[in-house]
Amino acid sequence: MARRIDPYSVRLFVAAAQAGSIVRAAQQEHIAASALSRRLADLEHSFGTALLVRSPRGIALTDAGRLVFERGLKIDEDLQALVREVQAEGAEVRGTVRLYANMSAVIGFLPERLQRFMAAHAGVTVSLHEEDTPDVIRACLDDRADVGVGVEMPVPAGLDAWHFESDPLQVVMPANHELAARHAVTFSQALAHPLIGIHHGGALDRSLHERAQALGQPFAPKVSVSSFDAVCRMVEAGLGIAIVPQSAAAAYAGTQRFARRALDAPWAARNLHLYALHRHPQPRAVQALLDSLRG
Repeated sequence: MARRIDPYSVRLFVAAAQAGSIVRAAQQEHIAASALSRRLADLEHSFGTALLVRSPRGIALTDAGRLVFERGLKIDEDLQALVREVQAEGAEVRGTVRLYANMSAVIGFLPERLQRFMAAHAGVTVSLHEEDTPDVIRACLDDRADVGVGVEMPVPAGLDAWHFESDPLQVVMPANHELAARHAVTFSQALAHPLIGIHHGGALDRSLHERAQALGQPFAPKVSVSSFDAVCRMVEAGLGIAIVPQSAAAAYAGTQRFARRALDAPWAARNLHLYALHRHPQPRAVQALLDSLRG
């Protein structure tokens, strides 16, 4: 029985009881009097008893009608309050977004963008984790990350991807290095000099090993460290040269003590992508961050 009692019919009953007339209530609620009358008859049928006494002078409530009016008035007020609360909730984006990103994105692109996003969405918390790109993508697929940022890779089924930024590879060297006289440096030329490696076993390290192997040359860094700032300190000390993303080179090798040259190789045109599990719709906080980072 209760499933046949809809809130709109209760609202119309309350309006009719307050107006004392079906016609006046219909005018107030912008509904035909005949349609309102049918609604009230259906409501009475649902309750299994008369709620109104109808006469040429208007309507009056039965005892059951007075009970329904009192409860119905409270139900209608609660529903209107619920609507206001939901609309107020919808006015501000809130929640926590789990963001996984690779090292170069964390260093070069995300800090200022996240600051602008969080200034515009004070109700959103961003939980940032730094991981290699394969781990970023796995976290998105496993629903441990809401948004991922990493190097462009083939997109697995179930994942959406968008271009985020271009972050080509550069060769970083001391300002007085012999390769600094060149406009660009080939990979073979770089391999002929002592190298500083980054994050042994990481995505960039594996890629450079594979590219050197394809050339039939060894990739054997003289020193391997775990961060881009450490790489640039090793270069600054004269221990070797390094191949790093442009974002990292700009952040840590931007002084006159360094020379930065483009890596002359087709595969050096490195792009970063945004990744997210395919969902429609996305949670509002997640969609807001995606829109902000894509903008």
